[in-house]
Amino acid sequence: MSCPPCPHCQSEFVYQDQSLFICPECAHEWNPAEAEAEDTVTVKDAHGTLLTEGDKVTMIKDLKVKGSSLVLKVGTKAVIKRLMDSKDHQLDCKVDGVGDMMVTAHFVKKA
Repeated sequence: MSCPPCPHCQSEFVYQDQSLFICPECAHEWNPAEAEAEDTVTVKDAHGTLLTEGDKVTMIKDLKVKGSSLVLKVGTKAVIKRLMDSKDHQLDCKVDGVGDMMVTAHFVKKA
């Protein structure tokens, strides 16, 4: 059975000790079942509803597009292409009439 590389240092010399994987180079220990649960990104809209990829959302506030004179009006629809774990813009969306754009989850609601 082959072990996955270490998530911290990418070392290939990982060994298994019961349910944990251990890296001898950086001394990192992890449980693969818990690591999969940590990798999932959870993003909530303005009303606290969990969002997933492929969801349709609508804007709840007029948003000015930085570096442009374009304004996304209230009610503009978008489709979430990808969820990201970032501080400013969590949603990579395809906005109707505009194209691809990064949007903050606090300014949308699930349609």
